[in-house]
Amino acid sequence: MERQRRIYSLEFKLKAVELSNERGSLVSVANELNVITDNIKRWKKEFNRGKLTNKSVPIKSPEEQELIRLRKELTDIKLERDIFKKAVGIFSKSDK
Repeated sequence: MERQRRIYSLEFKLKAVELSNERGSLVSVANELNVITDNIKRWKKEFNRGKLTNKSVPIKSPEEQELIRLRKELTDIKLERDIFKKAVGIFSKSDK
């Protein structure tokens, strides 16, 4: 049986690092957050090296956000159109 890989948000990682720095015990923080202690160790190393930051997520301008929204809307509308075309084809065959 395969284990599913858990994905943690940046905020969660930063909070885990902060708690481990305050308490000094990785094991207690790991047990409390239901995380493997090796993950917290790695996150602490990344934090100390400056790699655990929000810089990896670029902030999009309002125009870029609108473009993304419109592209998603267009994809949804094309999907609906294709479904309606198939439905029309199915119902027109049954009338014959």
